[in-house]
Amino acid sequence: MASFPSLFISHGSPDIAIAETEATRFLRTLAANLPRPRAIVVASAHFEAENRVLVSGDERPETIYDFGGFDRRLYEMRYPAPGDPALAGRVVQALTDDGFAAEVATERGFDHGTWVPLILAYPDADIPVVQISVDPAQGPSHHLALGEALKPLRDEGILVVGSGSFTHNLREAFARIQQGERQAETPAWVAEFANWMSERVIAGDREALTDYRARAPFAVENHPTDEHLMPLYVAIGAAGADATARKLHGSRDFGVLSMEAFTFA
Repeated sequence: MASFPSLFISHGSPDIAIAETEATRFLRTLAANLPRPRAIVVASAHFEAENRVLVSGDERPETIYDFGGFDRRLYEMRYPAPGDPALAGRVVQALTDDGFAAEVATERGFDHGTWVPLILAYPDADIPVVQISVDPAQGPSHHLALGEALKPLRDEGILVVGSGSFTHNLREAFARIQQGERQAETPAWVAEFANWMSERVIAGDREALTDYRARAPFAVENHPTDEHLMPLYVAIGAAGADATARKLHGSRDFGVLSMEAFTFA
């Protein structure tokens, strides 16, 4: 069996689950361009833990609505994919072997960083899903190493996904969401950052990427906090040092949410 690629997906606003956007249409076609995975391991920006790594171990995870103020239809949606407690245990062991403080977390449902993109890409919800936490305080290098510990999973038919957002300034996004400006013009500060990051992802420039807050234009404006970019580094790390990056998608939602997606193989 050939190794699976690892993926980075921008999950954007929760309502892409019901909206018609370029990113929605992309996610609906994603699975058709990949072999069917045995399981999916998702590092979600909405699953945070400090000084440790948590791995969801429930057999039947619930669907979490970790957002407010959106269309009521979102709160009626369910993503009933099974968990995989045995895989969660193996992931914890692999992380522990690589020096991480890792443990299984129970009663941890699928947050919208996981279920929103998966309900579009894998709507049948028949593939086991395990979530892994991020720790923004630890920065990019930590998450690269976290991804590297997951690399062997790709040889077992397991898809490793980092789910975050290529840009994530919530104050700017909510101002446009409240005004219904889905097609708002993209500001230069968003475009310049996204272009810089995309170029370095494609080039495999890990040195520049791990120092993005100092080197990238408008880094702080696009990521006032780090958590939504950390899944990118997990996906890069899981692919290995010699992997090639390919951009699968790039669009803007509400002008300021960059919806880039990449594959690494």
